[in-house]
Amino acid sequence: MELAYYSDYAVRLVNTEEPGRNKDSLTTVDCIRELFGPSAQAARRATDADVTRFRSVRARLRAVFEAADGGDETLAVDLLNSLLLEFPVNPQISGHDTRDEDGKPDWHMHLADHPSNATAGFAAIAAMGLAFHLTTHGVDRLGLCEAAPCRNAYLDTSTNRSRRYCSDRCATRANVAAYRARKRLEADRSGETRRTAETAQPSSPNTDR
Repeated sequence: MELAYYSDYAVRLVNTEEPGRNKDSLTTVDCIRELFGPSAQAARRATDADVTRFRSVRARLRAVFEAADGGDETLAVDLLNSLLLEFPVNPQISGHDTRDEDGKPDWHMHLADHPSNATAGFAAIAAMGLAFHLTTHGVDRLGLCEAAPCRNAYLDTSTNRSRRYCSDRCATRANVAAYRARKRLEADRSGETRRTAETAQPSSPNTDR
């Protein structure tokens, strides 16, 4: 498994909460297990206590995205480093059942499940994946959706660093809102111009009879 894959763990966790809509889907152990996926050993160790712990890690990961989105690279790195120190990874060389053309194992780096608890395991994977993405692609590749009130986290993988929204849906919604705003502004300006012209017209002189 490529290390870049793990960066999505951070995005998935951060986006379980939508502060602008006052929504939080991270409420049960089953929600935590869904974040891991069906094959993770650590997911089976999740308990009710992990819900609170996961929310704490989520807040810290969101702070990393907020710092990056705000242009504070040093703060984003410092916050991420604190997570890496608190939740160290357990790297392993793995081949699973995959084979190359010669029939040999397809060796690659894999992050093993954390021996402590579900939160520590997920946090270690998410932090390491995000750190790998940050150091490979740059801090400015971590963003928060500009389509208010969304503010979901995303990883910018565009070739020209142009991504601004977490999904096509949000991009479409923002574009429609911007179009409508332009039309309202044009209508307002047109109305002001018409009223100004009417005011400037000289009144007809009274004719004495």
